[in-house]
Amino acid sequence: MVEYGGIIGLLVLIADVWAIVNVMGSGASTGSKVIWTVLILVLPVLGLIIWLFAGPRSGRVSA
Repeated sequence: MVEYGGIIGLLVLIADVWAIVNVMGSGASTGSKVIWTVLILVLPVLGLIIWLFAGPRSGRVSA
């Protein structure tokens, strides 16, 4: 029997780690990086969703 809670939890953990790595690699200020990281850690699912829509973007320049 497969436990979906465990699989979903693992996927959320992977997504949160990915989001934190992207926050740290962004061009945002140190304070913003700390706030986003804490938000993602305290509210794993909701913090990830908020970061996807409103979080700092990478330093890429779009043409």
